[in-house]
Amino acid sequence: MKTGTKVLVLLLLALLCPLTFIALSVPEEIVLKVITRHGADILLAARKAFLKSDLAKEYGVKDIRFLPVGEPLWVDTIRSAGDIDVAWGGGPVLFDRLYLEGLLAPLKGDLVEEVMAKIPDEIRGSPMKRFDNQSNIYWVAAAISSFGFTINSDYLDYYELPEPDEWIDLANETYAVTLPQPSVGCADATKSTSNTRMYQIILQRYGWEKGWIIITLMAANSRIYDQSGLVRDAVIRGDIGVGITIDFYGYTAQLESKVCKYIVPKDGSIVNGDPIALLTTSKHPEAAKAFIAWVLSAEGQKIWLNPKINRLPANAEVFETPEGKERDDLKQAYLRTLNASVIEFSDELALSYQYAMQWFFHATLVRPQEKLQRAWMELVKAKDRLGAERFKELIDLLANPLKFKFKDPITGKDVVFTQEYAQGINEEIFRNVDFRDDIVRIWREAAERRYENVLKAGSA
Repeated sequence: MKTGTKVLVLLLLALLCPLTFIALSVPEEIVLKVITRHGADILLAARKAFLKSDLAKEYGVKDIRFLPVGEPLWVDTIRSAGDIDVAWGGGPVLFDRLYLEGLLAPLKGDLVEEVMAKIPDEIRGSPMKRFDNQSNIYWVAAAISSFGFTINSDYLDYYELPEPDEWIDLANETYAVTLPQPSVGCADATKSTSNTRMYQIILQRYGWEKGWIIITLMAANSRIYDQSGLVRDAVIRGDIGVGITIDFYGYTAQLESKVCKYIVPKDGSIVNGDPIALLTTSKHPEAAKAFIAWVLSAEGQKIWLNPKINRLPANAEVFETPEGKERDDLKQAYLRTLNASVIEFSDELALSYQYAMQWFFHATLVRPQEKLQRAWMELVKAKDRLGAERFKELIDLLANPLKFKFKDPITGKDVVFTQEYAQGINEEIFRNVDFRDDIVRIWREAAERRYENVLKAGSA
């Protein structure tokens, strides 16, 4: 075909099908998909601010679709969806699981690398980035947190309860005096990654045996909620006197009520980096990395300054912005966190038994909690009659994991809940729903028998 004829044909096509040519010139409008553990307040603020940014326009991001999904479902959700771009929020152990499952992509490129350089590699011994053996970064902290408890001083004063300053205080019979109305609050480990982190802190600070005794007695003193945010709300309302919370829930409570205060336990906390990462399933990796870079930038970190959010930034440069200078209270909290009493904490150890720990908590402390509290109330009431030595013996029977006997569903043998046993079944619980349901039933039934036996012994 001659050149003149080709031009004529193209002109005719353009006249006949103008919309086709217009469509070819319009850049792709991208909707990013982000799986997350963050609450609606954070997500709405981030979506609104990012979509107004130059980066969103430059990379053609029209919208962000957030997918709030429970932690146990993340791996399956990411794989089944096949097109989720970013993972954001949920803690290092969850993101390390994604890394081990091959679902995280390395964060490469000038845009994201430049802003990641502003985030420290670690804070107080806790990683803020996850490197592979070739120095590639697979996740980076977008915020930092400590863990402790939030108190309502009016409630504690009314019931003449002491102000706790250590994790172990919450396991003391002092807080059982108001039962069956609980004075302490915590969340189901299977429903809250932040509360899971606190139980892991207790286990690593005190060891497996004593740690579970503390966790069990704390649960006996508590109202156990389905969401960590409900614990904070209960403290603000004065339904309970103490709730274990991530730090920003405590800061929010302090702003909303003068009688509330956040406490970092003297027996140790950790500084936690809350990650953001690029997923291997992303259909828009460059736009996804632009969103990640924005979240990590001083501009994106401003969402943490919102008085309804109150998170500590991973990028301290945000405190140099006009908005940051107005939040000196949050800056002081940030500086206190950098100097808080921290324990030596292993993410690898936490990951090695996480799912077994979460479901053991659910099976033995959440489902049969009424029987646990009845047994605990009876022991506390009978403490003087029983004597100190017998009281300790029955607490051991009530709460010691090494005296918790049950039949292993695989071998049929009688076993106890050691750390090694938990590590041995951790992957099976994660991957095999039938096994998980079976072991949860076995644990629940064994726990009910245990509490009934202690109740009888305490009443005798």
